Amino acid sequence: MTLTKTYNFKQVATIFNGHEISGFAEGTGIVVTRDEDAFTLTVGSSGEPVRSKSNNKSGTMTITLLQSSDSNAILSGLAELDELSGGGQGPFLVKDNSGGSLAVAESAWVQKKPAAEYAAESGNREWVFRTGNLSHFIGGN
Repeated sequence: MTLTKTYNFKQVATIFNGHEISGFAEGTGIVVTRDEDAFTLTVGSSGEPVRSKSNNKSGTMTITLLQSSDSNAILSGLAELDELSGGGQGPFLVKDNSGGSLAVAESAWVQKKPAAEYAAESGNREWVFRTGNLSHFIGGN
Protein backbone atom coordinates (compact mmCIF):
# COMPACT_ATOMS: atom_id res chain seq x y z
CA MET A 1 0.00 0.00 0.00
CA THR A 2 1.31 3.44 -0.93
CA LEU A 3 0.50 6.31 1.39
CA THR A 4 -0.58 9.61 -0.09
CA LYS A 5 1.86 12.34 0.84
CA THR A 6 0.65 15.68 2.15
CA TYR A 7 1.98 19.16 1.50
CA ASN A 8 0.83 22.06 3.66
CA PHE A 9 2.05 25.63 3.00
CA LYS A 10 1.39 26.43 6.66
CA GLN A 11 4.28 24.07 7.44
CA VAL A 12 6.76 26.18 5.44
CA ALA A 13 8.73 28.51 7.70
CA THR A 14 10.36 31.60 6.24
CA ILE A 15 12.66 33.58 8.50
CA PHE A 16 14.74 36.63 7.61
CA ASN A 17 17.10 38.32 10.07
CA GLY A 18 15.32 36.72 13.04
CA HIS A 19 11.80 37.64 11.90
CA GLU A 20 9.30 34.97 10.84
CA ILE A 21 7.61 36.19 7.69
CA SER A 22 3.82 35.85 7.51
CA GLY A 23 0.90 37.07 5.47
CA PHE A 24 1.74 35.40 2.17
CA ALA A 25 -0.37 36.11 -0.90
CA GLU A 26 -2.46 33.47 -2.64
CA GLY A 27 -0.57 31.52 -5.30
CA THR A 28 3.21 31.38 -5.41
CA GLY A 29 4.40 32.65 -2.04
CA ILE A 30 8.11 31.78 -2.15
CA VAL A 31 10.58 31.20 -4.98
CA VAL A 32 14.20 30.20 -4.29
CA THR A 33 16.72 29.89 -7.11
CA ARG A 34 20.44 29.88 -7.75
CA ASP A 35 21.63 32.68 -10.03
CA GLU A 36 23.80 30.44 -12.23
CA ASP A 37 23.80 26.87 -13.45
CA ALA A 38 26.01 24.48 -11.44
CA PHE A 39 27.85 23.45 -14.62
CA THR A 40 28.25 24.79 -18.14
CA LEU A 41 29.00 22.66 -21.18
CA THR A 42 31.50 23.47 -23.91
CA VAL A 43 31.89 21.26 -26.95
CA GLY A 44 35.09 21.49 -28.99
CA SER A 45 35.18 21.61 -32.77
CA SER A 46 35.87 17.86 -32.89
CA GLY A 47 32.85 17.13 -30.69
CA GLU A 48 34.68 16.64 -27.38
CA PRO A 49 32.49 17.80 -24.49
CA VAL A 50 33.85 19.36 -21.33
CA ARG A 51 31.87 20.70 -18.42
CA SER A 52 33.01 23.55 -16.22
CA LYS A 53 31.88 23.80 -12.63
CA SER A 54 30.61 27.15 -11.46
CA ASN A 55 31.72 28.24 -8.00
CA ASN A 56 29.09 30.97 -7.95
CA LYS A 57 26.63 30.06 -5.18
CA SER A 58 24.73 33.35 -5.27
CA GLY A 59 20.97 33.13 -5.18
CA THR A 60 17.69 34.98 -5.23
CA MET A 61 14.74 34.47 -2.93
CA THR A 62 11.41 36.08 -3.83
CA ILE A 63 8.44 36.21 -1.48
CA THR A 64 4.99 37.59 -2.26
CA LEU A 65 3.05 39.06 0.63
CA LEU A 66 -0.43 40.47 0.98
CA GLN A 67 -0.51 44.26 1.09
CA SER A 68 -1.93 43.92 4.62
CA SER A 69 0.90 41.71 5.95
CA ASP A 70 2.66 43.08 9.05
CA SER A 71 5.89 41.61 7.61
CA ASN A 72 5.94 44.41 5.01
CA ALA A 73 6.73 46.98 7.72
CA ILE A 74 9.49 44.79 9.20
CA LEU A 75 11.09 44.20 5.79
CA SER A 76 10.77 47.85 4.86
CA GLY A 77 12.48 48.84 8.12
CA LEU A 78 15.33 46.37 7.54
CA ALA A 79 15.76 47.63 3.96
CA GLU A 80 15.96 51.22 5.23
CA LEU A 81 18.47 50.23 7.91
CA ASP A 82 20.57 48.46 5.29
CA GLU A 83 20.59 51.51 3.01
CA LEU A 84 21.56 53.81 5.88
CA SER A 85 24.17 51.70 7.66
CA GLY A 86 24.53 48.27 6.03
CA GLY A 87 22.85 46.79 9.12
CA GLY A 88 19.87 45.20 7.36
CA GLN A 89 21.66 42.04 6.24
CA GLY A 90 20.93 38.80 8.02
CA PRO A 91 20.32 35.07 7.72
CA PHE A 92 17.52 33.83 5.47
CA LEU A 93 15.83 30.46 5.91
CA VAL A 94 13.04 28.63 4.10
CA LYS A 95 12.21 25.23 5.62
CA ASP A 96 9.40 22.90 4.60
CA ASN A 97 8.56 21.17 7.89
CA SER A 98 6.21 18.72 6.15
CA GLY A 99 8.91 17.64 3.70
CA GLY A 100 12.66 17.81 3.38
CA SER A 101 13.30 21.03 1.47
CA LEU A 102 15.62 23.62 2.97
CA ALA A 103 17.13 26.87 1.68
CA VAL A 104 19.69 28.70 3.81
CA ALA A 105 21.69 31.88 3.30
CA GLU A 106 24.01 33.04 6.08
CA SER A 107 23.71 36.61 4.87
CA ALA A 108 20.97 37.99 2.66
CA TRP A 109 19.55 41.43 2.02
CA VAL A 110 16.55 43.11 0.41
CA GLN A 111 17.64 43.80 -3.15
CA LYS A 112 14.96 46.43 -3.76
CA LYS A 113 11.75 47.43 -2.06
CA PRO A 114 8.67 46.24 -3.93
CA ALA A 115 6.53 48.42 -6.11
CA ALA A 116 3.51 49.65 -4.16
CA GLU A 117 0.24 49.66 -6.02
CA TYR A 118 -2.91 51.11 -4.49
CA ALA A 119 -6.28 50.23 -5.97
CA ALA A 120 -9.90 49.53 -5.07
CA GLU A 121 -8.89 46.13 -3.71
CA SER A 122 -5.91 44.98 -1.69
CA GLY A 123 -2.90 43.89 -3.71
CA ASN A 124 0.41 42.10 -3.18
CA ARG A 125 3.98 43.11 -2.39
CA GLU A 126 6.84 41.16 -4.01
CA TRP A 127 10.09 41.24 -2.02
CA VAL A 128 13.32 40.16 -3.68
CA PHE A 129 16.29 39.09 -1.54
CA ARG A 130 19.83 38.35 -2.72
CA THR A 131 22.65 36.36 -1.20
CA GLY A 132 26.20 35.56 -2.18
CA ASN A 133 26.04 32.00 -0.86
CA LEU A 134 22.81 30.01 -1.11
CA SER A 135 22.57 26.42 0.13
CA HIS A 136 19.46 24.80 -1.34
CA PHE A 137 18.26 21.24 -0.84
CA ILE A 138 15.03 20.14 -2.50
CA GLY A 139 13.37 17.26 -0.70
CA GLY A 140 10.00 15.59 -1.10
CA ASN A 141 6.79 15.40 0.87
